[in-house]
Amino acid sequence: MTAPIRSICCIGAGYVGGPTMAVIADRCPQIQVTVVDLNAARIAAWNDADLSKLPVYEPGLDAVVGRCRGRNLHFSTEVEPAIAAADMVFLSVNTPTKTKGVGAGQASDLRWIEASARQVAACAQGHTIVVEKSTLPVRTAETVKAILSAAQGDVPGGGEPKSFAVLSNPEFLAEGTAIPDLENPDRVLIGGEDSDAIEALAGVYGQWVPQERILRTNLWSSELSKLTANAFLAQRISSINSIAALCESTGADVQEVAHAIGTDSRIGSKFLKAGPGFGGSCFQKDILNLVYLCGHYGLHEVAAYWQSVVDLNAWQQHRIARLVVQKLFGTVTGKRIAILGFAFKADTNDTREAPAIRICQDLLEEGAQLAIHDPKVPEAQMASDLGCPAEAGGWHAVASPQLAVGGADAVVILTEWQSFRELPWMELAPLMRRPAWLFDARSVADLTAARAAGLQVWRVGMG
Repeated sequence: MTAPIRSICCIGAGYVGGPTMAVIADRCPQIQVTVVDLNAARIAAWNDADLSKLPVYEPGLDAVVGRCRGRNLHFSTEVEPAIAAADMVFLSVNTPTKTKGVGAGQASDLRWIEASARQVAACAQGHTIVVEKSTLPVRTAETVKAILSAAQGDVPGGGEPKSFAVLSNPEFLAEGTAIPDLENPDRVLIGGEDSDAIEALAGVYGQWVPQERILRTNLWSSELSKLTANAFLAQRISSINSIAALCESTGADVQEVAHAIGTDSRIGSKFLKAGPGFGGSCFQKDILNLVYLCGHYGLHEVAAYWQSVVDLNAWQQHRIARLVVQKLFGTVTGKRIAILGFAFKADTNDTREAPAIRICQDLLEEGAQLAIHDPKVPEAQMASDLGCPAEAGGWHAVASPQLAVGGADAVVILTEWQSFRELPWMELAPLMRRPAWLFDARSVADLTAARAAGLQVWRVGMG
């Protein structure tokens, strides 16, 4: 039997690694948890005495980190000693879509996974359980196992021989609710071939997760389950957005349609909210990965089906930008447009694949002047995502909705922040140039109040 886990190392201090390890440390005070990353600025932010400066914004994360940082939760750039001291190493590094070479635009770039596996192979001592936490294509564990197997055996100069077990433990976090998702998960999935290693990891989660929610599968089922879960969720978003466009053309209301079909127990109500499309680090990347894998195995019709989910998502974002131009008399050149929200969803500062990026780029291409406000996304991140600095790019970041709407011809809501549900339209509308429009791509605004204030309104999926 494998001994209880006493020390965990997580390679990667990003959106997955940081919160996941914080909750493990919080719920397992007997385990020393060290999160390592070569990005010194990121580690410094995790160690900042001011918990509001953590590099990842998640409601409740600051409290969890505050309880256990310095006790049994540590953040460090010292990778090798942390690996050497660990009974279990989580690989939680970035796996972006390849931009060049074979599979460019679809396949995952696994360079950081390979680099991490080689570092574990070189630095681990004794028996080490290696856990894939990053979202990975099916059979990536073969690569990790091959690298680790080459390092197994006797250690020069003596000492306990090296040995490894490889597990797949994909994350199923929704950004904005990551802490409750970790503290009360629908399921924890552990895939592997070594039963002792599986039970060792199950024993960690079992400190707070009921046993019936800890699912055990083989490696390949675990890896594929993560891609499939994200693909199914994204497909629902693209599906309801396609119906939203039809609702606008026919006079139907997508909210009423979604409610009607969501009451069918076979369908359910989740992920049936029309909007500007999906974003975040996983959905598009994982579907494109699935497309690539299906093509690799000759399943071209299957690949085309999943590609259509991504294509529809991009179409929805281009459609919203075109609609803004159309409603503003066919041109936005030189016109000020207030953009409310830049994060891909509320309660996170993550902008990866955010719908706002494509919509803003389209409007900038049309000559619009954008005033962008988001409660958590800094201007530097916006500049990076838009590919141009504010002073030269036709846009600038502002600190409040009031500053954004001053002199604007239109307001476009692209993130469902709670504060945008409570905007005082009677105060904001007079600051705008008439005739003024409200484009509510998230269905959060008080349209009655906006109309009463003299605004013309468009809401996604409203005929």
